[in-house]
Amino acid sequence: MPLPALVGTLGRKRAAHLLRRATFGSTKAQIDQVAAMTASEAMDLLFIMNDLAEPELPIDPETGIEWISTPTTDANSGESDLRSYLKSWHFGQLLSLGIASDQAISYATREKITFLFHTIFTTIESKVNSSKSIYYQSSLFRKYSFDDNGDPDFNFKALSKKICVENAMLRYLDGDTNVLGSPNENFGREFLELFSIGRGLEGSLSPLPAPGDYFNYTEQDVQAAALVFSGFNIDTSYSNIDPDTELPKGIVRGGTIASSHDNTTKQFSYRFNDATVTPNIDLLQGGSPTEESALDEIDQLVEMIYNTSNEAAKNICRKIYRFYVYYNIDQTLDDDIIENLTQTFINSGYKIQPVLMDLFQSEHFYEAGAGTANDNFGGIIKSPMDLILGTLKHLEVTIPDYQTDLANYYTFMGNLQRSMESQGMVYYEPSEVAGYPAYHQFPIYNRSWISTNYLAERYQFVQRLVDNMDGMEPGGVGVDVVQFIKDEFSAVAADANDLIIELCRYFLPVNDNLTFDAAADDSSEITAERLNYFLMAFLYSPQIDADPEGSWTFRWNNLVDDEVVTQQLKNLINALLQSPEYQLS
Repeated sequence: MPLPALVGTLGRKRAAHLLRRATFGSTKAQIDQVAAMTASEAMDLLFIMNDLAEPELPIDPETGIEWISTPTTDANSGESDLRSYLKSWHFGQLLSLGIASDQAISYATREKITFLFHTIFTTIESKVNSSKSIYYQSSLFRKYSFDDNGDPDFNFKALSKKICVENAMLRYLDGDTNVLGSPNENFGREFLELFSIGRGLEGSLSPLPAPGDYFNYTEQDVQAAALVFSGFNIDTSYSNIDPDTELPKGIVRGGTIASSHDNTTKQFSYRFNDATVTPNIDLLQGGSPTEESALDEIDQLVEMIYNTSNEAAKNICRKIYRFYVYYNIDQTLDDDIIENLTQTFINSGYKIQPVLMDLFQSEHFYEAGAGTANDNFGGIIKSPMDLILGTLKHLEVTIPDYQTDLANYYTFMGNLQRSMESQGMVYYEPSEVAGYPAYHQFPIYNRSWISTNYLAERYQFVQRLVDNMDGMEPGGVGVDVVQFIKDEFSAVAADANDLIIELCRYFLPVNDNLTFDAAADDSSEITAERLNYFLMAFLYSPQIDADPEGSWTFRWNNLVDDEVVTQQLKNLINALLQSPEYQLS
């Protein structure tokens, strides 16, 4: 059954929370727009399906044209550069750059789901070594992100089948070397452990019941799955088009006859009720396997995994919960919230969008349950991607236009890639086969984003952006802090205390009952000490006025001492965005 729904208008704090989690950050105007809505009304804004824009193909600056749908030549940039350009292009999609304002939030919601799918169906681009393959994989994820107007064939189970013969995945997990007589179990193992049924709830598992028995599957199942997946190869021409998605997919070895596919009956273990996957004789050719019969076996396998029990559906819902809500799932939460989400997942035909809509409208998402003091605001450490892209959105940074200023766009986004890497996240290059540790590694999960060095790099990114330092150049991008405050906070800007509180309400996840009075901050979600620290950084460092707050008001109201005003605002925003609270979502 659906989770208990949140009642009433969201308000500013909950709206900002929703947009931080569902997208990669938001502007003040977007927060204000959603704040006036109920959770149900906000879903219509997050999940626009009709006429949602599709991204234009990325452009190679060497040729001035796209390189995805056409063969690359010596005129193109090298493959390493093309992969970097692709990631820079994708950052623009995550930020919904160039998208009409009435579609921007929904577009960003969809793009974050594509990233969620990347964290589940992990791929490492350096091994794939093909910008085209990575582009088409993210396009596949995009196809299955939204409900697609109710089409029952576009669901997570279907995506799970498609990923098995997708070019990037075939390369990454050695599916292209899995052939008759010499099975490669790599993909079969990861499909069971990481991509579907898993081993159960982390932290609650007892010792393995027997060698080679992993609670929900066994070594026998890994071996049988490997035989199901055998016989496919990468299609470097990208001409073998899937009729369902209209995207390239891998090919079977041997042409009309899938001569490298194992055509025997595959026997699974007691974990799957001793089920078998059997070649469909109606799809064979003279008793030999074909592409159709091999794909049918994959279909049988995925259906078997999901139909044997609810464990696969529950495993995926745990991944969704950790990505959007909180990493710690104990048995009580698993039996309640995760079980309800699992039923929504199953009842919807294994679609992701209904699960997210149920979650994003729930009381639990905002308050962690009625009467519970410990809610979910500020419960997740931002990933480097969330931090960087969210900061650009918060400060409404004008990024070089992709259509008219391509060179500076790529330069700026390339700098963002390097900053992200220095913070511990190489996009599309997780450090292990299971993906980025923050999304799966029990028990620390997202705490892996923080170390002494990573934290220093986070602070340095903010300082370079706000101070327009050479580290963000060339590219010509920085923040005009005075204009930003004039545009968005002019109503409170003349009063230093009011300005700080208002910025906290938009930028920090916890911001109720704020006060500068230490004797009255018991109910404040940020201590008076912290707020006074922001005030000191703003007006007193260095102290240049006998009456700092009065002098600030005079300067702002009379537009004098522009350099001083600019530096004071830079000091404030640097202090605010380098605070521990800003590192949380």
